[in-house]
Amino acid sequence: MGYVVMPLDENAELSLIDHLLELRRRLLWVLGIWLLCFVIMVPFAQKIYTFIAEPLLVNLPADTHMIATEVIAPFFVPIKVTLMASFLLTLPHSLFQIWAFVAPGLYRHEKRLILPLLIASVLLFVLGMAFAYFLVFPIIFKFLTEITPAGVSMATDIDKYLSFVLGLFVAFGVTFEVPVLVILLNRMGVVSVEQLKRVRSYIVVGAFVVAAIVTPPDVLSQTLLAIPLILLYEIGIVACRCLGQSSKQHSSIAVRSD
Repeated sequence: MGYVVMPLDENAELSLIDHLLELRRRLLWVLGIWLLCFVIMVPFAQKIYTFIAEPLLVNLPADTHMIATEVIAPFFVPIKVTLMASFLLTLPHSLFQIWAFVAPGLYRHEKRLILPLLIASVLLFVLGMAFAYFLVFPIIFKFLTEITPAGVSMATDIDKYLSFVLGLFVAFGVTFEVPVLVILLNRMGVVSVEQLKRVRSYIVVGAFVVAAIVTPPDVLSQTLLAIPLILLYEIGIVACRCLGQSSKQHSSIAVRSD
């Protein structure tokens, strides 16, 4: 009697191909929506840059303007700002596509945890950028214009200004993700609430060290970043306490969702 030997990894190979095709489809949706939003916003690129530059413009001395030291900067810099703005506007859609791809492989309790954290991550990142734009930027630029030495004209290059504010946007956006990180570490069983409390003093020191690294070398901007980081860490501890025990303690009863 003959036997037909089937390759053991045939189903796994087909499954991998299906997953790769699904991933490609999701990524194409992300890229397509991002580019569509960018094309729609391009006619308003100059106004978008003016909005981003407003915190500096209102604090510049009279008869002082921003400058462009490169030939293509007046065109290219607003385009970069528009790309960033379109990315932020389409971020919820992008995260939804990522969620739709990974959700079928998650446990039910993981879905209940990760989906709210994804939504909170977007909101907190945007909140961090808003905090930087509406509170930090006016204070920093007013401070910098006031300490400009006599005889020095504060004529800022638009490309260098963009790099400066993008760095601060990312710094404050990531800083505001601290509660999400704390909750994840706690729910994964890496740290307990008691351990989070014990390292509080180290977090305070670390917050100022991080602020000194990612912000301009002035005490004002470093303090404006370090204080929210400390407060957000405390918010993360409170959230962990409200959520209860870590998910590791419930892993033995985890059930796959349909």
